[in-house]
This record gives sequence, structure tokens and C-alpha cells, in this order.
Amino acid sequence: MMTGLGFAGFGLLLPTAPLWAAHGGASEAGVGLVNAVLMLVTVVTQTAVPRALHRIGWRPTLLVGMALLGAPALLHPLSDDLTTVLVLSGVRGVGFGVLTVCGAAAVARLAAPELRGRAIGAYGLAIAAPQLVLVPLGPWLAEHVGFGPVLAAAACPLLALLPASRLGRLLDDRPAPAHADDTPHPKPLAAVTWPLMSAIVVLLVITTAGGALITFTPQFGIDPTTSLLSLLSLTGAAAVARWRLGGFADRFGPQPFFAPLLLLAGVGLGVIAWAISDPGAPREVLLPLAMALVGISYGGLQNVTLVAAFAAVPERQSNAASAAWNIGFDTGTGLGSLAVGVIAAGGSFGPSVAVTAALCLVAVPVALTSRGRAARHQ
Repeated sequence: MMTGLGFAGFGLLLPTAPLWAAHGGASEAGVGLVNAVLMLVTVVTQTAVPRALHRIGWRPTLLVGMALLGAPALLHPLSDDLTTVLVLSGVRGVGFGVLTVCGAAAVARLAAPELRGRAIGAYGLAIAAPQLVLVPLGPWLAEHVGFGPVLAAAACPLLALLPASRLGRLLDDRPAPAHADDTPHPKPLAAVTWPLMSAIVVLLVITTAGGALITFTPQFGIDPTTSLLSLLSLTGAAAVARWRLGGFADRFGPQPFFAPLLLLAGVGLGVIAWAISDPGAPREVLLPLAMALVGISYGGLQNVTLVAAFAAVPERQSNAASAAWNIGFDTGTGLGSLAVGVIAAGGSFGPSVAVTAALCLVAVPVALTSRGRAARHQ
């Protein structure tokens, strides 16, 4: 419940806060800064969350995080001035950084290792389901109903304070994980470092592609209906894949899925690059289908890379693994928006999307190496 309410508020404001700044007269550059500030503060906060959990505990950290994520929505109606919107976006970034790290780390603490893939799948569904509906719905409601109701609804993370308190108390009362030195057969350093870093690299690559598509699909020169159907294909396929792949990761391990999913994303992105470059291509058919292929990879790799990150470290370091994974996710999302925009500014979106396809293919050897090393250390 905490995760669903938190991401519901986040999903509503992700497209609506920039629109609110534009309503106040902000330039295109200023509008772009709104979510850039949000993600920058999120990443910075994520680096500090593991230390906060260690020093002040789960309950205070969660309560502060949910309050900072929800309360700014109630202040947005007071002013649509860009400076005010940016400050409130930064405050929300602190709350979102807490939610993302704590949510994933809580799954690792509460789920048995042999069931972790399924637990991460359920957690991913709680994240993806509200965003699937609310990210496209927020701007539509703002334009047709008004900003006031949308901004008020985006304060819903405040409703999660009670479940956050209960979850925090539960985690604070659990015995601390054993120190790595207490385990009879600790993993070699290489068995920890490479699987974790390779999982983050794979995640960074796929979220670069996903972030680019989520940001720029409406600017691909296609009609609004095709754009909407394409984004729904992407997010819908991602939600199902992130949910359902967990059971397979529990059964076969996460690494065997890295390379096939990267290849699938490369194919889908290649088709997208061709479709938006060729005026004669049947875009109405190709784009939703290709977006679904990328969505399967985008959602599936979110699941298996998180499973791999937790499997790579001792349980006592699960908070740090969660922070590393979330930093990789948010960095990739921001990098995709920035890099594809810069490349497209010098030409068109076709070549820029082709670059993300090539990036997925280049990352396949990293995925294969990760699988081989993981097998040798089992």
C-alpha cells in the first residue's frame, strides 16, 4: 500500500508539474528543468538513505520520506512560478529517493531468498500499475478538469504515513542481518563486485532506452492516437514482464535473462528507429508492436537486475544494493532523455533511437560475462 500510494503521487506529478510550470509562463528549457531537478535530488538522496536507515532506523526514515513526497503537492496550487515549482520538485525528490531505496530494500529484508524474484515482481507491479494509468491521465485531467484536483490528488503519499509507520516498526524490530564475517563461507570480492556492477550496467542501458522513449515518443512525428497506443504498449508490457518474470528468476537465476532481453530490446528499438525514419513505414502498426518488445525487456530487466543485485551482496548490505540499483535506474532514465535529445537536436529521432539499439547490443557481452562468472561462483 505504501509503495502504491507513493508512486501514484509521483506518477501524477511527473508530467503534470512541468505543465504547471508552463502554465506559469516558463520557457521550454525551464519546463525541462522540473523533472531534471526531481531526478537529480532523487539520486543524491539515494546515496544517503542506507546511512539514514542505519543511524535513525526505518520508521523515522519512511515517515519523513512519505511526508516530503506528498506535502509539496498541496503547496503547488499556491504558485505556478518556475522557482517555486523547482523548489517543490527538489523536496519531492528527497521523498522519492527515500521511497525507492526503502521499498526495494524492504523486499530484500522480508522475502526469503528463494522467493525474492516473485516478491520483487509483486513490488514492481505495485510500482507500475499506478503509473500505467496516472502518467497519461494526469495531463489529460489537468487540461480538461483543471490543475487543482490533480495537484490535490498527488498528495496521496500522505495517506501512506500509517502503513509506512507499521512497516518501519516491523523492520526496526527484526534482528539485524548477520555480519559477513560471521558467515562460514563468505563470497570472494570478485563474486560480489562484478555481478553487482554488471547488473547495474545492464539496468543503465535498458533504462536509457526506456527513458528516451517515455520522454520523446510524442515528438516522433506521429499522430496522438499512435503515440498514446505506443506508450501504453511500452508501459503495459513492462508492467506485466516485471511482475511475471520474478518466478522464472527464482527458478533459473537472474543472469540467464540478461542477454536475451537486451537482444529483444535491440530488435524493438531498431524497428522503432526505422519506422520513424521512413515516411512510408506503417507506423500505426509497427510502433505499438515494437514498443511492446522494448517494454518486455524494460520491465523484465528491472526485475532480474534487482534480483541479481541483492543476490550479489551479503544480506546486511541489501540497503546499499538497493541504493546502487535505484541510482542506476534514475541515472539511465535521465541519461536517455538528455542524450537522445542532444543527438536528435543535430538531426532527427531515428538515428538517436538507433544509438540506443546499438547500446543494447554492445551490452550483451557484459551480460554473458556476468552469467559465466555467476555460474563459476555458485
